[in-house]
Amino acid sequence: MEPNLILDYMQRYFYSDITRDCRFRWTHLIELQKAIRHFEPEIIESLRADLGKAPQESYMTEIGMVLKEIDFAVKHVNKWFRLKRKPTPLSIFPATSRVIQEPYGSVLIMSPWNYPFQLAMIPLIGAVAAGNCVVLKPSELAPHTANIIETIIKEVFPPQYVSVVQGDASVGEALLNCNFDMIFFTGSPKVGRIVMEHAAKNLTPVVLELGGKSPCIVHKSADMEMAAQRITFGKFLNAGQTCVAPDYVVVNSESKEQFIKYLQIAIEKAFGKKPLYNEELPRIISDHHFTRLLRLMKGEKIAVGGEFDRAKKKIAPTILDDITWESPVMQEEIFGPILPVISYDNYDRLLSRLKRAPSPLAFYIFSEDESAIKDAIHTVPFGGGCVNDTVMHLV
Repeated sequence: MEPNLILDYMQRYFYSDITRDCRFRWTHLIELQKAIRHFEPEIIESLRADLGKAPQESYMTEIGMVLKEIDFAVKHVNKWFRLKRKPTPLSIFPATSRVIQEPYGSVLIMSPWNYPFQLAMIPLIGAVAAGNCVVLKPSELAPHTANIIETIIKEVFPPQYVSVVQGDASVGEALLNCNFDMIFFTGSPKVGRIVMEHAAKNLTPVVLELGGKSPCIVHKSADMEMAAQRITFGKFLNAGQTCVAPDYVVVNSESKEQFIKYLQIAIEKAFGKKPLYNEELPRIISDHHFTRLLRLMKGEKIAVGGEFDRAKKKIAPTILDDITWESPVMQEEIFGPILPVISYDNYDRLLSRLKRAPSPLAFYIFSEDESAIKDAIHTVPFGGGCVNDTVMHLV
């Protein structure tokens, strides 16, 4: 069915007011949770087929988070839709003031390939809980997961309520040309600009969840061994294909050599001495991204890793040493299992540099010095982050 026809079909359904009924939304969220549990083996197999994810990683980073999101929505959906009283000025007594929660209507959700199940379903849960109808466009780069998502949606929702539309970038563009009431996009800043440009034509509200070069500071006061272990986990989760992964590490020059040794130990502990032979090492999503990552490593000093298997699209966790702010790997978001290490000597100058850089999605600092932590958090603008840990703020 053409995107415009799907949208027209959905708008008529929304205007019937059936999705405004709290019990209606609650029931479909419960049914969605049941369907996800029923199809859990197929979801795990799809994620392995698309990204080479191990079952435990698939549950931890995708399925489990979605199930918890449904739990939260089910518990709160009734409360979210209640009328909210607001204070009213005495000058207009005896008037009263209330806030009424309104769904947008028909929502377009465009999800990425790196966490293809979680990043499709979590925005869907919010949209359904709020009383919207949804067109969901999963990434064509994770086709097995897109297929199981479509199967689950068809099992739970009538097509005029929630529909999955699959296809390449041309299908995405056709959807963007439709006059949706809201667009939710997760992906790269490059595509985010295209989404916003289309949305502006109809003054459509948008939510853009984008990536960026998320810095990680290892202060001289940090527990270097613990920092290496936790950075290894956050960086190489999903082969580094995580929007909130530490993109690079900045470590005090006096501690850099020791820190890299701890990174090597942590990588071997997590993936073995030959990571490419580890069946639980995820693969890079496509040949294009695989080639791009090899280009970023070319000519750089490799302190740890660097091995790759083109046939399997796998790259061993890699540490790059002697990196400068001008190095090619520092000019774009890496989005892969490559971790540049930059040294610094003056902490205040480092914070000043990070402050002037584009605001990252995530920011991490490892330190035992409270004043150093406070200075970093108050100086560097960022979306979310952790002190002495990585990625756990998502939990």
